[in-house]
Amino acid sequence: MSQSLANFADLLRSAKKSAVHLELRDVYSVENEIAGFQAWKAGHRLDPADRSSWWRPWLDLVQEVTANGVAVKRARVVSEPASEYIRYEHSFTFTNVAGGEEVRWLARRRASDLLLPGNDFWLFDGQVVQFNIFDGDGRWTHTDQSDDPETARLCASAFDAVWERAVPHEAYSVAE
Repeated sequence: MSQSLANFADLLRSAKKSAVHLELRDVYSVENEIAGFQAWKAGHRLDPADRSSWWRPWLDLVQEVTANGVAVKRARVVSEPASEYIRYEHSFTFTNVAGGEEVRWLARRRASDLLLPGNDFWLFDGQVVQFNIFDGDGRWTHTDQSDDPETARLCASAFDAVWERAVPHEAYSVAE
């Protein structure tokens, strides 16, 4: 990468037009989400009327960026029936939407003829890609960034293909 940015929030704030995120895994074991997942499994659900209890500081960051005119989109390719983790994610995605993200879901069986990258990624303004690398158990290990135009083009193409087929969050029900 020709220019190193301090952290993800700075990278997202640097976007001028778009920040798109493609998620490809059925299970994530990200340290800052484990407690929420455990609470969800025990029956806790987020209250749509209690915005202060939602995922902070992420939603504050998304609201800041979208208020500056940046389109933030997230597409999730998921197996059906859905894993327990995907059902958990689906249960709180209304908060992402309320924060300003557009979110769509695509059943993995409908993505079989698409060429997709091997890792989740964020693509900023169609130019900078940040790949999120996870181990086999869904634990985040590191990120790789690239400003290679061909890599960015391939990721943009993959995201657009998924986005075109995917179902908006409001219309998608997780299959168990």
